[in-house]
Amino acid sequence: MNITIIGLGLIGGSMALLLRGLPGVQRIIGVDHENAHGKQALNGGLVDEMMDLEDAISVCDVIILAIPVDAIKNILPTILNIVDTQVIMDVGSTKAVICKTVQDHRNRGLFVASHPMWGTEFSGPSAATKLAFAGKAAVICDQVNSSHAAIGIVEKIYKFLGMHIVYMSSEEHDLHAAYVSHVSHITSFALANTVLEKEREDNNIFELASGGFESTVRLAKSHAEMWVPIFVQNRLNVLDVLNEHVEQLNKFKSCLVNEDFEELARLIAHANTIKRILK
Repeated sequence: MNITIIGLGLIGGSMALLLRGLPGVQRIIGVDHENAHGKQALNGGLVDEMMDLEDAISVCDVIILAIPVDAIKNILPTILNIVDTQVIMDVGSTKAVICKTVQDHRNRGLFVASHPMWGTEFSGPSAATKLAFAGKAAVICDQVNSSHAAIGIVEKIYKFLGMHIVYMSSEEHDLHAAYVSHVSHITSFALANTVLEKEREDNNIFELASGGFESTVRLAKSHAEMWVPIFVQNRLNVLDVLNEHVEQLNKFKSCLVNEDFEELARLIAHANTIKRILK
């Protein structure tokens, strides 16, 4: 089996590294519009060769789309137009818009909409790691619209990566992703901007920032090229959770303004109950 990976950043590159060990895989082929990424991927042993899109599709059995979600939406119909039996899977952080774009395509059954729930703030082929994915969830969406054979191949890939699989609709995925992933990034971006605005001395940020600040603001290093399209495609869900988040922030603000420290303690204690879910 030959696998073509379109997009050799953190997710695509890490999948390339790990899928070399998947039984039956003969070649890993890369496609990336940035020549520098292609050279890094080759030099780092992520892929066996780089090709242009059509050549890479013609010689592969599985196509993995590991590019920003707006690019997935734009390129997926074109790929479905030219594939024959190749299975296509995406790893994008939004699903509903992408699935709707190809819902009536004659080759829709060859496409499996999926999202491995793993990532870091780093990007590019140099960020690829063999420590990715294990123990995390992989979401497969709208599986009734994909062929049994295509689903089976994608399940095999994710299970080899050490992931457990969750099935849901693309709409459900986007709602839950807004709560557990997308708002976390907005919060991190906002906190970073707050500190950059209020703390004028870079050295103070560097010297005094503790583990709590570092872990909270870590996601602010993520690139706009990836995250703006996610926020655009999942705008309504993100707005819903953002409204709730602002309301919660205002509760903490109100406690401090009104010196209601008992209520402040109650809010913190309620937040502590998350540890029964996240240990």
